[in-house]
Amino acid sequence: MTAPQPHCPSYYAATRNDDSVYAPLAGEERVDVCVIGGGFTGVATALTLAERGYRVSLLEQNRIGWGASGRNGGQLIGGMSGERGLLGHWGPAIADTLFELGYRGHDIIAGRVAKYAIECDLKYGYMDVALRPRQLRDQQAWYDDLCSRGMEQQVRLVQPGELAGLIGTDRYLGGLINNRNGHLHPLNLCLGEARAAAALGVSIHEGTAVTEIVHGSRPVVVSPGGRVTADFVVLAGNAYHRLEPKSLSGLIFPAGSFIIGTEPLSEDEAAAINPLDLAVCDQNEVLDYFRLSADRRMLFGGRCNYSGREPRSIEASMLPRLRRIFPQLADKRIEYAWGGKIGIVPNRVPLLGRVDHNIFYSMGYSGHGVNMTHVCGEIMADAIAGTFERMDVFAAVPHRRIPMGQWFGNQLVAMGMLYYRLKDML
Repeated sequence: MTAPQPHCPSYYAATRNDDSVYAPLAGEERVDVCVIGGGFTGVATALTLAERGYRVSLLEQNRIGWGASGRNGGQLIGGMSGERGLLGHWGPAIADTLFELGYRGHDIIAGRVAKYAIECDLKYGYMDVALRPRQLRDQQAWYDDLCSRGMEQQVRLVQPGELAGLIGTDRYLGGLINNRNGHLHPLNLCLGEARAAAALGVSIHEGTAVTEIVHGSRPVVVSPGGRVTADFVVLAGNAYHRLEPKSLSGLIFPAGSFIIGTEPLSEDEAAAINPLDLAVCDQNEVLDYFRLSADRRMLFGGRCNYSGREPRSIEASMLPRLRRIFPQLADKRIEYAWGGKIGIVPNRVPLLGRVDHNIFYSMGYSGHGVNMTHVCGEIMADAIAGTFERMDVFAAVPHRRIPMGQWFGNQLVAMGMLYYRLKDML
């Protein structure tokens, strides 16, 4: 049995407010549902099931929130990747359903933060920023659509002359503020939800690598230290997932995303570059995103890497981009630099479905994980209860498997993303 890897040395790990440790699985457990993976999908699924009265065991190879759930940009963004593919498969009649699903995670998170007193710096305010005229046209279309859906009080278009006063840079042509979106401390949210799940009776085990799932009328989940027998199993491993390769290999690929965090800014400095405390994201395919932490650090991320390789120095890779957008921060110390892998699906449609009648999976959110993981946790709980309508919205969409192993698949995906990077530059 190997020891679990600690959280990566991120700003989030340094400021986590829960040091709970959950013992590895030892011996036999019998439950209604075994959830594999202790990130947002697994924890959200386990908590939803526990709230509905199920007996649940949650197994995590490393620490709760160890992967992308505890390392991401902390942006709570509505919608989902792959919406175009879903509309292409189902047609426009599903547009309203997709819109509702795209914001359902916000409601779940807000409800849990209040119900379980989770301190995770949840704050509303988000802006998409445009670098190209075509992106301004996209913003106008988004704005019109959101207003038609009753969100006219929560959104507004920002003209170029206003931008410097809102985000302290003249790099962008315009923006769209959406105050239904926001930002938070993702690791503290994940840890808080795990604590709530444990209080409801979920048996959580860190340092528990799953080596095999034995299919059957009651599947058995095997680890070096023990076994869990359950009526149902949920796979929630995302970018680090390796189980059930016959059904799931070649469908999801890990892409690297990286973040740097400055030393704390003064109140005046923070007010000069982000007085509304917005999370900000540009509209490129290979994008930059940034926001202020609760203690006024600039957290600046992006530069997705689809080759599977981490840069030799994350700081050296990211700092020139930060300085290009915010030259006034050029002399600020970089105190944190970290990265991790997010699960990318080539057509961007999240992977939800079954590999057997009682073994479900949910993964592959392609950068929209904070919101969509919570929606999918609810969808998984519905499916276990026998209600498949929302799961089938995703499960019915065909996915192409990229052959010849993950390394080769990553290179194909990287070549495809080169096209989008060139498109961003034009």
